[in-house]
Amino acid sequence: MSDGDRIAKWLAHAGVASRRDVERMITEGRIRLNNAPVTHPATFVAAGDIVLVDGVPVAPAGRARLFRYHKPAGLVTTHRDPEGRPTVFARLPAGLPRVVSVGRLDLASEGLLLLTTDGALARRLELPANGWLRRYRVRVFGAPDPAQLAALARGVTVEGVRYGPIEAGLDSRKGDNAWITVALREGRNREVRRVMAHLGFSVSRLIRVAYGPFQLGRLPEGAVEEVPVKVLREQVPAPPS
Repeated sequence: MSDGDRIAKWLAHAGVASRRDVERMITEGRIRLNNAPVTHPATFVAAGDIVLVDGVPVAPAGRARLFRYHKPAGLVTTHRDPEGRPTVFARLPAGLPRVVSVGRLDLASEGLLLLTTDGALARRLELPANGWLRRYRVRVFGAPDPAQLAALARGVTVEGVRYGPIEAGLDSRKGDNAWITVALREGRNREVRRVMAHLGFSVSRLIRVAYGPFQLGRLPEGAVEEVPVKVLREQVPAPPS
């Protein structure tokens, strides 16, 4: 058996990208090992090897770190955007280590986005098996019926896609707008917006306020705050070896 880890796993733990994204980066010729281009994801990295991504050396992973970030609207959750739109990672405060996101928030959405230095930890936190609630505050145009919202607890099918149970409750109404609290466990792409549109409501603001046990709280927009090691260990036990 080869010493070390496969390069995709090594780079994921170092917080460069997910294993799937690393494999794509290999095909794009962006990764070198000991000054030689990496051409296959089965390449192993051993102690003392030098790994470069886009010509920049990558340090081996240290302990996993987790951060809460208050994402503003108008940023895409990616390291590179082919359309040239501003990205989350280009706007992070200076001094942060290299991080990847736990899931995503779309361009128009705002609120809590978890960031971590460990791509493998990010993948674990995204798994539906955790059963973690993602909680949102949603402003819609219209007058939602509380009974209509309560019915979402049975799940709903939108354009042939079946969504699991959704907790939704009316918070307040003012003029033609209403605020709704929505909580779900799957967190599929644009799920909240699609379900609201299915009910006949357009979403004008979508703010994620919690991801599992981690809360947005009073974190200012654009700010980042590290989750204490003790809290991380309590809320995210180490996987069995």
